[in-house]
Amino acid sequence: MDRVKRLMSNIDADAVVIMNGTSPFLDSVFWYLTEQRSGTFEGTIAIASDEGLDVIVNKLEETSARGGSGNIHVFETRDEREKMLKGLLKDKKRIGMNVHSVSYAAAEYIKKVSGSSVVDVTKGIHDTISVKDKNELSAIRKACGTASITASSIHKELKEGMSEKDAAAWIDTDMRNNGAEGNAFETISAFGEYSAEPHHRPCERKLTKGDTALFDFGCKISMYSSDLTRTVFFGDPPEILKRAYKVVAEAKEAGMTKIADGIPAKEADMAARAVIDATEFKGMFIHSFGHGIGMDVHEGTSLSHLSKDVLKENMVVSAEPGIYIPGVGGIRIEDTVLVKKNGCESLTKFDQSMTVIQ
Repeated sequence: MDRVKRLMSNIDADAVVIMNGTSPFLDSVFWYLTEQRSGTFEGTIAIASDEGLDVIVNKLEETSARGGSGNIHVFETRDEREKMLKGLLKDKKRIGMNVHSVSYAAAEYIKKVSGSSVVDVTKGIHDTISVKDKNELSAIRKACGTASITASSIHKELKEGMSEKDAAAWIDTDMRNNGAEGNAFETISAFGEYSAEPHHRPCERKLTKGDTALFDFGCKISMYSSDLTRTVFFGDPPEILKRAYKVVAEAKEAGMTKIADGIPAKEADMAARAVIDATEFKGMFIHSFGHGIGMDVHEGTSLSHLSKDVLKENMVVSAEPGIYIPGVGGIRIEDTVLVKKNGCESLTKFDQSMTVIQ
């Protein structure tokens, strides 16, 4: 129950209710608290309080639920579920909810059933899940190792005339072949001018000589994520992109020197941005330096110049500066990084030096 105790110490409420409905209202905090590893989502509810963890599940998901933590309560009808919920929330005056991951209807339902007020405990949840325990770090390391293996082979697979969709499909398949249980997010594969779009969706664009080829991908193992970006050149690119690559690599290293326990998260962004803005590419770093990573590939921790977050030991974040030149191409280099007491460790371990494929 360490996770429940940590959560309750970070929030001001008598209980926290995490509801899983159907997509898109699936909250990874449910699996964080219950430590379940199978599909429990149809009307399931986790209730954390100072008394421990109670989990309400549908009969069809009982077996999955019993593989995790908490006191399991099994219902077959909605009336049974509501009766269980009322009993477990009795005398709980302030009910905390993760308001960014639940529907308005669900929050109103909890208010009606409990007769209590519902309060936003998003920050307390973020403060809890952002610092990883040893089991979480083990899973993230494995996911990063798998993504790194795939990254090491991409340059061997690129062929003139292959499409962005073909390259993305190869990446997804290779991660699976190397032990991934699924994608952390939809793989980005971007050639030429499309590499200047940070969130480009792969299309039928064919790879040609002189193209930049940017790949942003990650996988899941035991429900935890990795995130990695590498940019390579298929033949000699324009000189401006070679210069951009060197600047991005320098910016990444500058940002990573600011990642350590107790350091304001914005310092990493500011250090990387200062490197880029001192060059011809000023203003072309158009997103933040990084974000938190866990079960969700984008957790609440923000490494932007506006962030108020403070980095803590055993947080996992991305380090991903970029330069984007519309109509020409873009460069991004990204690793998944572990915050340590006096610095950081890159968990994705593949060479980031400039690669030109002839």
